[in-house]
Amino acid sequence: MFTIDKQAFGAFVAQLRREKGLTQKELARELYVSDKAVSKWETGASIPDTALLVPLAELLGVTVTELLLCRRQVDQAPMDARTVEDVVKTAIAYSDEKARRVWRSCGRWPLWYGLTLLLGAAGLLFGALVNAPVENAGTAVLLGAIFGAWFCFFAPQELPRFYDEHVIHGMMDGPFRMNVPGVRFTNRNWPHIVTVGRVWSCAVMAGMPAITLAAHALWPEFWAQCQLAVFLTAMLGGLFVPIYVAGRRFE
Repeated sequence: MFTIDKQAFGAFVAQLRREKGLTQKELARELYVSDKAVSKWETGASIPDTALLVPLAELLGVTVTELLLCRRQVDQAPMDARTVEDVVKTAIAYSDEKARRVWRSCGRWPLWYGLTLLLGAAGLLFGALVNAPVENAGTAVLLGAIFGAWFCFFAPQELPRFYDEHVIHGMMDGPFRMNVPGVRFTNRNWPHIVTVGRVWSCAVMAGMPAITLAAHALWPEFWAQCQLAVFLTAMLGGLFVPIYVAGRRFE
């Protein structure tokens, strides 16, 4: 049998959820899905997308293998060859699509990423030489480099179909988590959200050291009082407000 028994899967998820003392709404909130989606899983009307298997298994306290088999493994006993074969074939049948990463089609963004990272590093080095307060700018460059690497190279090119079929206000990709209340993530707005992340990352890496150096040279006392506010505005408002706008406009 190479497909999941939806009824058995739903009953197993419902059993585990109750054992954890979670309501459907609480489980849905942890997975950034609607409680209606969880209800459909438990009644056998549908099954979750592959992107949700790992976090769902972790929340319910089982392995992904146990989730696919719809039963617990007693005393961690080793599986026989036939069971292993069934698990592998079930996983293959469950999802025959591998997430493609944006580095395959990101155009000149890697170039802009590299240039702005170099500009930011040069600005921090110059600031250190002239004793300018570049600590916040250094944090901004570091965060811009981390987020920029994900948005320019490692973000998925497309979201799983599950995102188009359900109302989901968050995005999960391995260790990366993004939750924007009020924005439904779909494949219509995802390319625009990725573009916002790229622009923000490059702007922060190149811009924060330059702004810090200029403000310190022209208005040192004023800058000493307001640099933290500028940093927080650039790091939080500069990213999440444009993502919210782009997400709502194109969803």
